[in-house]
Parts: sequence; structure tokens; C-alpha cells
Amino acid sequence: MADAAWFICIPGAYLIGSIPFGVLIGRVRGVNIRERGSKNIGATNVGRLLGRRLGMLCCTLDVLKGAIPVLAAGFACGVINREPAALSQTEMWLWLAVAAAAILGHMAPIFIGFAGGKGVATSFGAMIAMWPVLTLPAIGALVVWYGTLRLTRYVSAASMAAAASLPLWYLFRCIPPSGADVIAVVGHASPPFIATAALALLVLWRHRANIARLRRGQEPRVGGGTALRENEPPGQSSQAQREDNGPGRGPAQPSNTEPD
Repeated sequence: MADAAWFICIPGAYLIGSIPFGVLIGRVRGVNIRERGSKNIGATNVGRLLGRRLGMLCCTLDVLKGAIPVLAAGFACGVINREPAALSQTEMWLWLAVAAAAILGHMAPIFIGFAGGKGVATSFGAMIAMWPVLTLPAIGALVVWYGTLRLTRYVSAASMAAAASLPLWYLFRCIPPSGADVIAVVGHASPPFIATAALALLVLWRHRANIARLRRGQEPRVGGGTALRENEPPGQSSQAQREDNGPGRGPAQPSNTEPD
């Protein structure tokens, strides 16, 4: 019965993850967010274009579409509330496949031609729902996200730092307090480490345009504006806003703090 449930949960997670809440919210307000701002369907672009409240709504919905399928699979297949040592590697991989399907749905949604968002909020929802395997590591990554955002005021930098920290938090969680049989324990619990490391690389790849703008000192900050590189002429830092909005659309609205 559990085996059959996995193969229902995985495609179901992809379909739920594919719901483009950012696009739907924009449509209700008469705005096509795929043609405005950064053209991303995630919460950051929604917040820039439609205001903080709708950005937060989009962020919450994107988190939930990652969390709900993972929680449903956890209960249906009997893996919720079990430590990695009590799960087989097959069970861990299948549960991770549900999470990956939800994240893939956000990044490549079937309903809008497979052009989706960067997956940070949906990834957070999926990871935090894997109780208790990845819940605490996801909270640790959220702390890193918030701290990086406060220090840099770059949503993109905060998202990348959080994603990169997730496998490290998980590895730290897996090390037994006694320090005994570390290799055996970590080896058995390796599927989530492998999956979170792959997720971190994917998030970095999805942010490659942001990385290029950060290197140029032209990435928009939370609250508006960009960092000017040394000796850069005033006004040149608005290039990123012009790139995001397209020709003739004016400057971008101030960035909000919701991850895409």
C-alpha cells in the first residue's frame, strides 16, 4: 500500500508545485508578472510589482505548495516523525523525490509552459515539512537567510547563502553526540545530504544572472537602489532595474524580502 502511495504522491507533488500562484495573483490585479519586473513568477517579483502584502501572500502560498505534498506523503507512507536512523534509504529517497517533484513543479510548471521561478520558498516548505529529518536544518537555513539579508540587503545573496548552508546544517544534525560510528551513521543518512547539496547547486545555477549583477555592483537591494561599484558613474547602477523592466517601463519598484 505504501509503495503505491509513493507513486501517487510524487506526480501529485509536481502538479501542486506547478500551480503558479504569482501569475494568478498578478492576473487578479491585471498584471502579467512574466512580462514585468524581473519576469520571475516568484514572491520577490510579485512584491516589487504589486506591493508587500501580495508578495507575502505569494511567498506563503509557494511555501505551502512545497510543504503540503511532503506532509501528505509523510503521513500516507508512514515516514513522518521518524529519525533518519529509523528510515531505510529507499524511504528517504522516495520522500525526497516528493519534495523534489514539488520544487520542480515551481521551477518548471506544466501549466505555464515550464517557465517557473527559482524555487527558494517552495524548497523551504518542502524541507521544513520533512519532520524531523530536515526540519531543523531548514530552520537553520532560514536563520542564515535572514542574517545575510540583514547584512547585505540582497534577497538573492540571502537565498544562495541559505541554500548553501542547508546540507551543512543537515550534516551537523546527523553527527551523533557521542561521536561513535560517525561514518556508519552519516553514511546511512546520506540521501538527504546528497539531495540538499544538489538543491544548493541548483539554486546557485538559477541565480546566475543575480551573481553577474552582484559582481557588477548592479543587483537591486531591499528597499530600492543598487550598490555602486567604486568609481562607477552615478546613475549607471540603474541598469539592473532597466534590464528587469524592459525598455520603456521605468525603474523597478523597491525590492521586498520574500524569496522567489
